[in-house]
Amino acid sequence: MTFPMLSKGQNMSLPDDVIQVDVVIGWAESDIEVDASALLLGADGKVRSDADFVFYNQPESSDGSIRFLGAGATEEGAQARIAIDLSTVPEDVHTVALAGSLGQGGFGDLGKLTLRVVDGAGHTLAEYVTADATTEAAFVFGEVYRRGAEWKLRVVGQGWDSGLAGLAGDFGVDIDDEPESETADDVDAASAAESELVTTPLETIEIQPDPVMPAQSAEPTTPAKAKARGVRTAKKAVKKAKPREFTLAEHDSWRPARLFSVVGVGAGEEQERRATSALVATMQAVSPFARALCSRMGAPAGAFEGYVEVQYDHGDTKVIPDAVLKVSRGSRLWTGLLEVKTGNGKLEKGQLENYLDVARKKKYDVVVSLSNDVPASAGELPIEVDRRKLAKVALRHLSWAEVAHEARMLLSHGGIDNDVQAWILAEFVRYLDHPRSGATEFVDMGRHWVTVRDAVTAGTLRGGDQKALTVADTWVSLSRHLALRLTAELGVTVKHIVPRRYSNDPAARNASVAERLAAEGIFESVLRIPETAGDVAVVADVRTNKIRCRTKVAAPNEGTSARRVSWLLKQLKDVPGNVQVEAVFSERGNETCELLETVRANPKILTDNRAGDVVSFSLEQTFPMGSKRSGTAASFVSSVTSSTDAFYGGVVQHLREWVPAAPKQTDQPRPGTEEPEGGETVAAD
Repeated sequence: MTFPMLSKGQNMSLPDDVIQVDVVIGWAESDIEVDASALLLGADGKVRSDADFVFYNQPESSDGSIRFLGAGATEEGAQARIAIDLSTVPEDVHTVALAGSLGQGGFGDLGKLTLRVVDGAGHTLAEYVTADATTEAAFVFGEVYRRGAEWKLRVVGQGWDSGLAGLAGDFGVDIDDEPESETADDVDAASAAESELVTTPLETIEIQPDPVMPAQSAEPTTPAKAKARGVRTAKKAVKKAKPREFTLAEHDSWRPARLFSVVGVGAGEEQERRATSALVATMQAVSPFARALCSRMGAPAGAFEGYVEVQYDHGDTKVIPDAVLKVSRGSRLWTGLLEVKTGNGKLEKGQLENYLDVARKKKYDVVVSLSNDVPASAGELPIEVDRRKLAKVALRHLSWAEVAHEARMLLSHGGIDNDVQAWILAEFVRYLDHPRSGATEFVDMGRHWVTVRDAVTAGTLRGGDQKALTVADTWVSLSRHLALRLTAELGVTVKHIVPRRYSNDPAARNASVAERLAAEGIFESVLRIPETAGDVAVVADVRTNKIRCRTKVAAPNEGTSARRVSWLLKQLKDVPGNVQVEAVFSERGNETCELLETVRANPKILTDNRAGDVVSFSLEQTFPMGSKRSGTAASFVSSVTSSTDAFYGGVVQHLREWVPAAPKQTDQPRPGTEEPEGGETVAAD
């Protein structure tokens, strides 16, 4: 699907049938956090009140029309998202300004920045790309505004060095970033206490007498006027709780009772009901988990409730979605219908379209599908539906891998300060990890895998083969699954790197993967892991039945080549000897490659008789490739995941980038000082 690329100052009309849009701000450096925000402006270009400023500390407008959905990693970097319901924006709001801000540094450090506007089905309506930012700490990317009866999009591209507070202040927001008082902290503590699952037995409640009010004085007193508080842009500290540990068992064989038991779980509908009930119950008990998942569905931050197996009339029949999800915030009520599949269960087009019909009739917001299908990129749907049914209701998809990822991220990174909630969430993760839950990891290459594999081996595969394109899409999904697994395990955001020209064109991306598979017989995936010395490339060679994992490390830019090799070997002391080490020199054509065990015995073998200096090292390890479509360790998917895990744990995590020594001070005396005869330095007058 093609869409317009806008430049600064350009505008376009949004389609008349689109009433819900997401505004996505994207950037390449995922290690830097960008916060999206929106300001609802009147005819004078100012907010009507502080409630019209939507951002991380105030994630929804008072009328519920604009919502901050948070930020997350993508294959291209990272993105932050704002949801706009155009049909509910108040009439006196003429413009919605769309901005981004940084806590530290300037937008010039991020390189290319993007603004995308997408509809409820995830299709891009327009995009703006810029690399003009320099020192700005806040940036207005664009604005959605009224022009008569239609909504339009305009690209602005204006920055503020004064940051988010300065930008918001210029639009009329009253900013108060003074340190919070003790009273405010008490209020926060009280709010947190309300979320705990604690009840007080009736017999322990004491009835207190009415307090004695002081006698009124003869002269009336004027009550002190409370100072109005503005909007706080300072971020709240992340809190973390640990799941409960059981330490009183008398023997190692004792096992604690489990909150979500897998005993008696069958397959099919029973498995789906158990998984759905466990998910909804956990969301109701652990509000940060509910907010994390609901934000992926486009819901506001608010009180969550879930109901299972609710019947709806659909013509002469009844339909029963697996769950109905409700989120309330003020006067705003968000509702979604959830369809769940476990195991090998596949989503059905007709079923989803029936739910879309019901949602449109009931004026619900979204239909969400949840299954073991891992789309190749965020926002893609595993099944196509009639786009006409998406005019007023959004369709979104989550995989069980993403659900587990959100839970593990909360447990490892914080955001839960209640020990009971942490234990409940840990129990839910344990349930998902059990094979009987049906919430499996990515385990199946699809029904065309064997045919495509054999065609590669025989040399008869062609890139345009529809089966090859299907398997290519599955490979990209597997690559994204690798990133999700490592993210959950390492506690950092791991990205699957996709060339930008393919980021919004799945058909072209799959065609490129299929062409390379036909021509070279290989799949390749590149993973970017924060705080590592280099990206990890995973290559599956179908012709040789080998998995090759490699990474590239920049060599120190000082010292001899021998010293640079020595620097590398010190980091590889615990790395397996069968890893290949390639040295790349400044003079082309001088590359050398040897096994690590050989280099350990004779380090000079990499540098003898080579012109130029070593500029980088490549490390590669080879593993056997499974050939089966799915199943145990002999399957293709299992061999790819285990090879990636082994290479990261055995090689990559031992490596660190070279850091030059700090510059040394000179021995000369500083200006303005003199050295007396006694040797003591005395400041000059």
